[in-house]
Amino acid sequence: MSIEPAAPATFTRVGHRTLHEGPVVSLAVVDVEGPDGNRYEREVVHHPGAVSVVPLTAAGNVVLVRQYRAALDAWLLELPAGKRDVPGEEPADTAARELVEEVGLRPGHMELLAEFHNSPGFSDEHSLVYVATDLEATEHAREGIEERHLEVVEVALDAVPELVASGELRDAKTIIGLLVALERRTAG
Repeated sequence: MSIEPAAPATFTRVGHRTLHEGPVVSLAVVDVEGPDGNRYEREVVHHPGAVSVVPLTAAGNVVLVRQYRAALDAWLLELPAGKRDVPGEEPADTAARELVEEVGLRPGHMELLAEFHNSPGFSDEHSLVYVATDLEATEHAREGIEERHLEVVEVALDAVPELVASGELRDAKTIIGLLVALERRTAG
């Protein structure tokens, strides 16, 4: 299904200056000329992109991680995920690597479920979410303080709508990935 856009107004990016360059993201101010000829500025966070994985077990469960997120000062239940920070690495390979690192599962099969932009109002982060099946247990290789203290949690895929409605699942990539996986399974 495709939705044809209306004739778009013309916006032109006419400038870009970096305010901060960090190890993961950078912050820039982008100058744009609108359809009326006026210029305005927008702050933009540049991000290398991310992947996440719906590890689907033969029993119809998904393997999630509960980990601390400093930006929220909270523990979130999420899909295994990671940044696309290895130059030249294919997104599916990044997703498979993250699944091994975080939960110690090697996928026999990976399939792209969805692509999305997390917060296009201020960030260019592009995310891809995969479903992983034919899982094989292996040793995990957790990196970073948050990963070393994460908890692996297995839940029934059928429980996802209730977990979203109750607020137990609040992470966008997790909600998107799990609901698309559930819909795909339901549709056959």
